Amino acid sequence: MDQLLAALDGGWRVLLVGMLLGAGLPTMFAFGIRALAWGAGGEAEVHADGVVLKPHLAGRVIAYTMFTLVILAVLLGIAYIVAHGLGWTVTFNGVVPVFTPK
Repeated sequence: MDQLLAALDGGWRVLLVGMLLGAGLPTMFAFGIRALAWGAGGEAEVHADGVVLKPHLAGRVIAYTMFTLVILAVLLGIAYIVAHGLGWTVTFNGVVPVFTPK
């Protein structure tokens, strides 16, 4: 029974990471694109003549925040791969990753 519980525990962790990185990053990027359109005053609808949509500063802030998080996740993934290729380990002491030689 312990073997089954250990397998299920490992399985849900792999599923969670796969959902976050596999679907989470593209979803964050899509939300950033949508927020950027809102921040520029655009909308995906056709309006009557004379209707002017106002740009929103919050949309741009949200968009750039989403893009920054996606870029940081990609850079962290690349740094992780390169560090292991060079014989280093990556530990997360707090929020910041720390690269240490093996």
